[in-house]
Amino acid sequence: MPETLHATRRLFLGSALAGAAAQVAFIGNAQAQSSINSTAPSASAASLPTLGPIHQIQAGELDIGYFETGPADGPAVLLLHGFPYDIHSYVDVAPMLAARGCRVIVPHLRGYGSTRFLDSATPRSAQQSAVAADAIALMDALKIDKAVLAGYDWGARTACIVAALWPERCAGLVSVNGYLVQDIARAKIPAPAKIESGLWYQYYFATERGRAGLLANRRDIARVTWVRNSPTWKFDDATFERSAAAFDNPDYVDIVVHNYRFRLGLAPGIAKYEALERRLASLPVIGVPTITLDGDSDGVAPASDGQAYAAKFSGPRTHRIVPGVGHNLPQEAPKAFADAVWELASARG
Repeated sequence: MPETLHATRRLFLGSALAGAAAQVAFIGNAQAQSSINSTAPSASAASLPTLGPIHQIQAGELDIGYFETGPADGPAVLLLHGFPYDIHSYVDVAPMLAARGCRVIVPHLRGYGSTRFLDSATPRSAQQSAVAADAIALMDALKIDKAVLAGYDWGARTACIVAALWPERCAGLVSVNGYLVQDIARAKIPAPAKIESGLWYQYYFATERGRAGLLANRRDIARVTWVRNSPTWKFDDATFERSAAAFDNPDYVDIVVHNYRFRLGLAPGIAKYEALERRLASLPVIGVPTITLDGDSDGVAPASDGQAYAAKFSGPRTHRIVPGVGHNLPQEAPKAFADAVWELASARG
């Protein structure tokens, strides 16, 4: 065998072994960090408080699973979860708001929990406008004219889009991490390295290896993400498993993969949402009363003073930093989140 081929083979094998070692180190570090952040479960997931019963309603192209609590005639509040979490991000927030007189709706987003597509032929799109259209369809189905919309991650983006495109339906906005309408035209421009590193899962899902990994290891990926997103949150195994059941939805992988590939400009959108995406491309200003929140220990989006996106809010806005809290802010600091929602809901009601 020629020496050049020997050298090439040695280089290939060395790279492969280095890659394997790095992968083992990554998994080992993630498992070690997970053991630090999570504590030994004191109860099973079945014994923890849950948001139930879950109701089902046909809305738009979905049969949406949702939890509802509070008086039917109270000011409506729509609480929207993110990835990779579920409605139990609001397990403490929802009863707090209901006790204050709010009608609280907490839906499973498309691809999560008991939410299902009505037609098996419907493309499993999860572009930003599609998820926002789901929120409007749910409000229509429940005959809610106007609501305070609140969320983090996918939920905050959805709430921002509703506030921007349908302000007549939004009484107020609570958004973790501020203005989150995606600028798809600039998706290929890199962010600072400390932010890019927190988005590892988005780049992973951009590959077919990532799709296969999510299909095979959805719980492990979610757990690693919880730990990295919220390095100070001491969740236990039971808390994680209570939410992880929502990832068994048959559309979960397709929805998650399309969401992040579309966000990065790597997957096309669906024709029915083109008009909405064109409106979002202008990064519309939000005029409804708003409270933006940051956790000062967020592993995805570092806390800021909120000034970088201040021009995207033309209405009254308050920005707050919540100490000791990561990305899943409503579950980690339920009182701070509920207080922000109630401030807007009570002003309306």
